[in-house]
Amino acid sequence: MPATKQTDQIRSMIRSELMRLLEEDESCRQSITEIASAKYAEKERLEDRIDRVLDELKAERERQDKLWEEDQEKWRESQRKWEENQKKWEENQKVIREMVASIKALDRRIESSIGALGARWGMQSEASFRNGLKAILEDSFKVKVERYQDFDEQGSVFGKPDQVELDVIISNGILILCEIKSSMSKSDMYAFWRKKAFYEQRHGHKADRTIVISPMVDFKAQTAAQHLGVEVYSFADEVELGESQKHSTPS
Repeated sequence: MPATKQTDQIRSMIRSELMRLLEEDESCRQSITEIASAKYAEKERLEDRIDRVLDELKAERERQDKLWEEDQEKWRESQRKWEENQKKWEENQKVIREMVASIKALDRRIESSIGALGARWGMQSEASFRNGLKAILEDSFKVKVERYQDFDEQGSVFGKPDQVELDVIISNGILILCEIKSSMSKSDMYAFWRKKAFYEQRHGHKADRTIVISPMVDFKAQTAAQHLGVEVYSFADEVELGESQKHSTPS
């Protein structure tokens, strides 16, 4: 007989015998009842513990969810404040850029105005000094002073056709070419020298002396004057004495 069938028969016999004992034997029935009750109570305690654990897990999850939501709200608030600060920063940057642009524009206008005033003052000062020098020399020393103006068609002086102006002083047959300027740079000095060459070529008469009169003579212009043999009359502390130059401060 197969083992499985024998096992089933044994189980059937045990169940039948157990049912008979439960019906006939009070003590057996009582014992089984006690065993079942103990098992049931243990099951209830286990289920209670499981329920408590589940409740605790649920409470912890709810607490974590609440904390996470609070953190999210704090993050959103921080993000909102950051965006507000970023917007304010951009607005401030815009205002600063506008202020800088305005200041630069004002600076350019002021610089242009000062430059225009300086140029106008320089031209007026040159004209005033020139007229005063002309009056003194002509009236007191009988020296001829004239403002020479000619047009350089070849552009030999300024690199393009332009007007050439010089102060010409003639005394006892001595020809003096003079440049009176409010300031003198190195390029101005060489331009004056080209004016001298233009005058000499145009009129076939070599200048006996070349003189620059200016209150402000650049150091490089002084060096160029020494090289070219131009006499410079400026501030005494700005002019080095040399054999080919006569330096003095006009009184």
